[in-house]
Amino acid sequence: MQVILIKDVDNLGQAHELATVKSGYARNFLIPQKFAIEANPTNLKVLNEKLKVKAKKEAALLAQINEVVEVLKGSPVKIGAKTGTTDKIFGRVTSLQIARAIKEQKGYELDRKRIAIPEEVKEIGLHKATIDFGNGNITEIEFDVVAE
Repeated sequence: MQVILIKDVDNLGQAHELATVKSGYARNFLIPQKFAIEANPTNLKVLNEKLKVKAKKEAALLAQINEVVEVLKGSPVKIGAKTGTTDKIFGRVTSLQIARAIKEQKGYELDRKRIAIPEEVKEIGLHKATIDFGNGNITEIEFDVVAE
């Protein structure tokens, strides 16, 4: 029996996928628990429409991500830090500081949890960080630490 999954089911599939299962498993577990619905022609049409809408949303989101990436790669973000006499900064640069600098200088608000700094930044100069936008969209940006 073919069913359309409404929710993710372990060892079976993801939501909005077509799955072939034994009829007893579908009638006694998947359908009553609201994990799936029967794959009749009406439900298949609804599924196709949902997939089309989802594809359009993903395309629009990808276009926005590409726009943000181009702006971020245009010029490095400047981050001010208090320094000693040897160009070493007090403390270190964090993802929160990078997120705030991107919001102030570029106008885009990013979640600080999506920003990863590969090594500790404790000196003035040009450094790199990576931003994970989700769905495998990862980009590397540069930021410049300057003395305040």
